[in-house]
Amino acid sequence: MREPVHLLVDSTGLRLCGPGEWLIEKHGTKRRRAWRKLHIGADAETGRILASELTKSDVDDGSQVGPLLDQIPGPLASFIGDGAYDQAGIYDTVAKHHPDADVIVPPRSTAVLSEDVERAPTQRDRHLQSIVEHERMVWQKTSGYTRRALVEASMSCLKRVMGYGLRSQAEQRRRTEMAIAINALNRMLELGRPKSVRIA
Repeated sequence: MREPVHLLVDSTGLRLCGPGEWLIEKHGTKRRRAWRKLHIGADAETGRILASELTKSDVDDGSQVGPLLDQIPGPLASFIGDGAYDQAGIYDTVAKHHPDADVIVPPRSTAVLSEDVERAPTQRDRHLQSIVEHERMVWQKTSGYTRRALVEASMSCLKRVMGYGLRSQAEQRRRTEMAIAINALNRMLELGRPKSVRIA
């Protein structure tokens, strides 16, 4: 049986490149650049990208949690994301897909406890209480939130492999372009990955 995955999620913008881009650079015409948003889910242990979605730039990160979770083949130990995922619907979506998974998302600075906190505290309530009791930095370490930096490293590697823009003109081809880049990065990770050790 597969070990449960600690899923790290993040998103980034990718420019749409095409034959007109160099003309804009050369002639200095001003035009709003079009771009797409890439949402990924990476395994915290291996760094492999297990799930991805390419959407228009105005799509909310939280709306892509369900499609990302649909791509995870085995059980989930935890879902770790930044403050953009601090939405009530995220906890529900993760619970529907993986009832035993922890949701580790930093609550916003304006967050308040739920009305049922005394009787049935939610995961979010427990995060808020821990932050109030121990401060945010301690919560980040004890909850495992600091692992989120690994998905940012995966995103950086992906951009170095494929570049900062999409070259294809059609949406389906852009998705294929991303799938090829993600597959290439995952193959590279299979060949070897540096092991970092904290010394201070």
